Amino acid sequence: MSLETQVPVLIIGGGIIGLSASLFLSHHGIHSLVVERHPGTSIHPRARSVNARTMEIFRSLGIEDRVREAGASLSPSVGMYSGSSLKDVLEVKPRTEGPRKFPLTGLLAPISPTRGTFVTQDMLEPVLVDVARERGGEVRFGTECVSVEQHGDGATASLKDRESGATSTVRADYLIAADGAGSPIRNRLKVPTTGQGAMGHLLNILFHADLKYLVHNREFSLCRIERPEVCGLFTSINNSDRWVFHLSYDPSKGEKASEFPRERCQELLRMALGLPEIEIKIESILPWEPSVRIAEHLQHGRIFLAGDAAHQMPPWAGQGANTGIADVHNLAWKLTAVLKGQASKALLETYDVERIPVGRAAAEASANAADEKGIILTKMSLTVLVGWLRRIRLLSGHGYGYASHTICLEETSPLGGLTWRPWTLPSLFLSIDGRPGNRAPHLWVELQGRRVSTLDLCGKGFVLLAGAEGALWLEAAQKVSYVLGINVAAYCAGPEGDLISSANGDLEAAVGISPQGAIVVRPDGFVVWRQRRQSSDCEAELERAMRQTLCL
Repeated sequence: MSLETQVPVLIIGGGIIGLSASLFLSHHGIHSLVVERHPGTSIHPRARSVNARTMEIFRSLGIEDRVREAGASLSPSVGMYSGSSLKDVLEVKPRTEGPRKFPLTGLLAPISPTRGTFVTQDMLEPVLVDVARERGGEVRFGTECVSVEQHGDGATASLKDRESGATSTVRADYLIAADGAGSPIRNRLKVPTTGQGAMGHLLNILFHADLKYLVHNREFSLCRIERPEVCGLFTSINNSDRWVFHLSYDPSKGEKASEFPRERCQELLRMALGLPEIEIKIESILPWEPSVRIAEHLQHGRIFLAGDAAHQMPPWAGQGANTGIADVHNLAWKLTAVLKGQASKALLETYDVERIPVGRAAAEASANAADEKGIILTKMSLTVLVGWLRRIRLLSGHGYGYASHTICLEETSPLGGLTWRPWTLPSLFLSIDGRPGNRAPHLWVELQGRRVSTLDLCGKGFVLLAGAEGALWLEAAQKVSYVLGINVAAYCAGPEGDLISSANGDLEAAVGISPQGAIVVRPDGFVVWRQRRQSSDCEAELERAMRQTLCL
């Protein structure tokens, strides 16, 4: 066994979630080691979409354009259809020239500075690996975590190189288990889960078939096929010659995954395509079960579950990878604050309180999008429409807030804060209006001659946004930063301030404060404190809020 390695954070699992965790930690100046048992990034296109909230996070890392470019071939993929064959469905549709927008793009303009995009897991992971390594993160593929032991000041993992058989140990202050739905670490910890479990049995068939002539300018996202011989779902991968078909089979009728060899799958694919003579090359066939399983606890001493290890869900509402990325984005700044001695370890306990309800809501929304076979419902009906209306708040990634004890409650009497709200789409439907516990509002402003979003100010440390007459809050931020050993970047609105908007009072209206008020946004972009008016002692008020936020 080799000498022991010491790292602040060890990440088990080098998929989208583990790699994102590495990026977020590096962004905060914390070194991490990612280990992944597979020899490289995913070769299978599982997750296919990155929602607007996740793109905001990637924007804060400066990699938004790289992510969007990676999924460029999928950008026209819009529309969910159903029929007896793909040929029958598409041939009756007119060809549409020009770019097609990601769903909800128009509605998101006042909510976010960016928009979601389609990009598959095998397209996204290489980008994340490259950036993680560029920024100092260490990523080891072909390395299996054999065992993990916790001790008072950290965790020790035994690792094995799957090619050479060489073993090593790594000691870490903290460990993130992003090791997938079957999470060996979660199983070793014997973490109980809730949820309805498996919802169906599917074969994920990745195949090559030249469909350009059929699909060009009629690109689609999903197409459900229902016929006596075959039931399943086509998903577009590159809108040319690479596709996935989720084939449903029923064990209750004696059907087994092993009864679907490549030859039979090719025959079924030709039926589903409606093209009996087309040449098909199958790359892989992976049995899987759309399932709902939610871990009852995410923190276990020095170990934290994230992504599918924390909450497994069907992919049909586009929540799986996005929810996992939000997990580690929430966790990374908290680990950073504790490792740097800026917060007490009690801050880490809020990971469970904040992320379990979000994971549960996402899993339930995803399950409600599927039928008894575990396949997405595509035929429009009143039931399906009501289901989508319930899920729409989650689709962009903005429809949730946090209520841990680190979020500072505010006095809103006598009218419950109703007069503070701007009555805009972000406020009415997503509670994005400066309320503590919710994501900070997006507003285009001018800062030092540059047009930026208020969200572009967030991402590394705490940010204080004050009204046009809030100079005392800026002074308080400087003093509290010194006293607590943290960095609170402070900005004042208005033509004489740092942030110039298109009209005076825009920022105050967006975040629900008077010209003498202020809000504080934590590193993950969520408001933790709001003071509508100027306090009699700004420094004491702000210090109290920051101590509560950092559990000091």
